[in-house]
Amino acid sequence: MTSQLPEPSRRSAPSGGLRASHDDREAVVEQLRDAAAEGRIDLDELDSRLEQALTSKTYAELAVLTADLPGPKALEDQRPLVLKGGMYGASRGPGRWEVPGHVIARGGVGGVKVDFTRVECRLSEVTVEAYGEAAGVTIVVPGSWAVDTSGMDPGIGGLTDKTTPDRLPGTPLIRLTGSGGMAGVVIRHPNRRELRKLDSNPKRD
Repeated sequence: MTSQLPEPSRRSAPSGGLRASHDDREAVVEQLRDAAAEGRIDLDELDSRLEQALTSKTYAELAVLTADLPGPKALEDQRPLVLKGGMYGASRGPGRWEVPGHVIARGGVGGVKVDFTRVECRLSEVTVEAYGEAAGVTIVVPGSWAVDTSGMDPGIGGLTDKTTPDRLPGTPLIRLTGSGGMAGVVIRHPNRRELRKLDSNPKRD
């Protein structure tokens, strides 16, 4: 078998330039090992692709390595959830909704709220890219989740982090990136009013 890599897909993939996480790289490594076990690629090609997978920085670089293999949904198709505040604001949650590995929230002039309090997230890590802009972004996470804000630029509006460092095993880590903009970004756990509302609507979706 040849060790030449397949050509990247030429169809539009807006998210291909997004940075890949450790979990993304591990998923590709697992897919490559399965392909070698099935005889789809030989050991020399496996070694070559594994080396590239472990050093890949973006979804597009990873997608090339599995473009000619069957398996999980291609990484380039895993587009982020984008919420734009616009004139009237936007929100997601607190009902149950499918959480992708990447969420982009742009406050605009109406503001954005992203509420994870009732989601069932199987991912170990979720990147939330928040831009406060004129009206700000509010992110609400369960008390058992932890947050990493080291990649966040507070901007003029600043970053307000009201979360605790405690994290229960098996719960996601939120990696917050982006910029506070003019109005800032707030990330916190549910407040008392929100918790009471959740308790009074246990079956709400």
